[in-house]
Amino acid sequence: MTDDARRELAEFLRTRRTRLRPQDVGLEPGPRRRVAGLRREELALLAGVSSDYYQRMEQGRDVRPSDQVLDALARALNFSAEESRHLHSLAASARTPAKAPRTHEPDDVPATTLRLLRTTASPALVVGRFLDVLAWNPLAGALLSGFTDLAANQRNLLALLLHPEADQACPERAATVAELTAMLRAQVAAEPGHPRAAELVGELAVRSDEFATLWARHDVEETTRGRMRVNHPLVGELNLDWDAYPMPGAPGPLLIVYTAPEGSPDEDRLRLLTGLLAG
Repeated sequence: MTDDARRELAEFLRTRRTRLRPQDVGLEPGPRRRVAGLRREELALLAGVSSDYYQRMEQGRDVRPSDQVLDALARALNFSAEESRHLHSLAASARTPAKAPRTHEPDDVPATTLRLLRTTASPALVVGRFLDVLAWNPLAGALLSGFTDLAANQRNLLALLLHPEADQACPERAATVAELTAMLRAQVAAEPGHPRAAELVGELAVRSDEFATLWARHDVEETTRGRMRVNHPLVGELNLDWDAYPMPGAPGPLLIVYTAPEGSPDEDRLRLLTGLLAG
């Protein structure tokens, strides 16, 4: 068991507890409350565990909660499915004895996926487990301009959206940054100790107060689809749907494909961009 794993579990529980108001879980707020959200003893009561046991969990001490205790805490905290999975993942890491550092294989894009990128008519790209852009087709490069000329270690979706000029191209940038940060948090928990994760999180936290604030919230999300709005300098506003598909083989990279509804103005603008690229 590592101190980092226990600390991560403790911080996740604390942030989830302090975001809940007593009235959200059927309790009377009462006068003179000096803490944000639920008190520790209130949460312990709702979950059916002792106050002392829960306090030791939130202090990052060496406790090994059972799946039943974790499920009870998740119910008391009104967790989403993603948050429940994250809680169990953190607890599993905290229960596992510390091991010698292991070799982490780099994210790999299969040759067949590169072939698919070249032949698909939609903007498509491959991102690694920590949102690094690994490969893309020309239409995705034209749609999401700004990363194609960067060095490989700088091509990261989250880092690009944290750039001061990203607001002009992405009107919903702040919401997208929050979503990507939550996705990154879930992936970092799934692979604790990965050097690329430590490097990226450290770099972004130092560079961006926005990221540091979002990271401290411990939000988690496992998004597989969404919607993106882009102000493109050549074709104007584009509203596109995106879907993320896991790569064959080991978990890690995702194929992200952007599409527009048939017959929509967005489809027309996407075709115009395709034509400009071909010309």
